[in-house]
Amino acid sequence: MADGYETAHVDDLDRVPSFQGVTWLPVRRRLGIEAFGVNAFEGDDGKLVIEEHDETGTGGSGTQEELYFVASGRAAFTVAGDEIEAPAGTFIFVRDPAAKRQAVAAADGTVIIVFGSTRGQAFTPSAWEWVAPSIGRYESGDLGGATASIREGLERLPDNPSLLYNLACFESLAGELEAALEHLERSLQIDPKMREQARTDEDFDALRGDPRFELAVAGEAEPGGGSQAP
Repeated sequence: MADGYETAHVDDLDRVPSFQGVTWLPVRRRLGIEAFGVNAFEGDDGKLVIEEHDETGTGGSGTQEELYFVASGRAAFTVAGDEIEAPAGTFIFVRDPAAKRQAVAAADGTVIIVFGSTRGQAFTPSAWEWVAPSIGRYESGDLGGATASIREGLERLPDNPSLLYNLACFESLAGELEAALEHLERSLQIDPKMREQARTDEDFDALRGDPRFELAVAGEAEPGGGSQAP
């Protein structure tokens, strides 16, 4: 690294397993970018590269506009129900945060770079940067590593409801029920829309029947039962 600039080759970026088999290449973290969001994703022919999603979800994810660039290979995008063939060199700009989008590799070695930010707001890293690798670690059997990833995110975004919710999930699975209740209560206070998911989330099976859990997912507060983010 030189003063004022830094370089990195795509082949030298970390490959981080994420959920649904997606492989994440953490560009923003590698270069220390703080002005805007940018990451890359990789997959071979037939593999999911960009999971289906929109940018209006719960969990404090914001409403980002996203620009996709196919750096190598070929991808088959679906955006707002439209199918788009995207060979290397193609830009796809999704200005509508509500538009569903996904991409599947149509050739080996497909790499898609994604730039994103919320119009009119200062950039804040997405909780996804910690949630996605945590799910990948959990799915591989590393519950401790999954929890550590979420705690790392909370050091940067201490009041993010998605991070707090996922921490509660992992704590519940680990039998740390008091901590799980505290973090779940806090996440639902910040983003009440997540209550519907919590009501049926199997990760919280160990909490069901506890009055604090039932009050939290019902949208009622137990007297003195508030909690603080770690």
